Amino acid sequence: MSTPTIAVEGLSYRYPDGTEALRGIDLHIHPGERVALLGPNGAGKTTLVLHMNGIHMPQTGTVAVSGLALTRDSVMEIRRRVGVVFQDPDDQLFMPTVWEDVAFGPQNLGLTGDALRERVERALEAVEVADLAERPPNHLSFGQKRRVAIAGTLAMEPEILVFDEPTSNLDPASRRELTAILQSLDITQLIVTHDLPYALELCPRAIVIDQGRIVADGRTHDLLADEELMHGHRLELPYGYRLDPA
Repeated sequence: MSTPTIAVEGLSYRYPDGTEALRGIDLHIHPGERVALLGPNGAGKTTLVLHMNGIHMPQTGTVAVSGLALTRDSVMEIRRRVGVVFQDPDDQLFMPTVWEDVAFGPQNLGLTGDALRERVERALEAVEVADLAERPPNHLSFGQKRRVAIAGTLAMEPEILVFDEPTSNLDPASRRELTAILQSLDITQLIVTHDLPYALELCPRAIVIDQGRIVADGRTHDLLADEELMHGHRLELPYGYRLDPA
């Protein structure tokens, strides 16, 4: 078995106000997997993701990325390995042009000249926005901004991409284009989403978290077809959308 890209063992976390957000989480994601993280609001999804790149540090348990344990000494390398694409791309885009935005991270790693240019061009081409390189990000559509945010994350050459609600505010055409792009990326992906049909379309495996615990982990189709599981954890497919058990 390969070394997990993400390995979480016995992870618990309590906020200063006493809220117990995570309770003994055990989770492995292996290289090349595309996994959906599902759960109702307040389930602990965001808290778990924030541990994966060191925004939160474990209070109990461990987090490791490709065998490197998350500690205060390793947090900068962990953040390079785990690329997070936020729900609102405006949280990530702040430079005058698309090219400068995508180059920002690699430049901070010390890349210059041809190495920097090749890194940026590869990332732009991977998400099909090379033609937008000289455009100001604030002149782009929401879907284009999301692709540029992904390009900026890819330019850091992470080992896993974590997406927070990637389909939010996208029209059907942009949603379809994003699906094709994510399917084409040769990188491990964790997709946090309330869009259950999207999880089914994109992710062979899904994990359901509720009240800070993992309550199910398996084939996405099987979990979404389990009416008792879905109802018990406040997950609902769109009206008229029905899955038969495999």
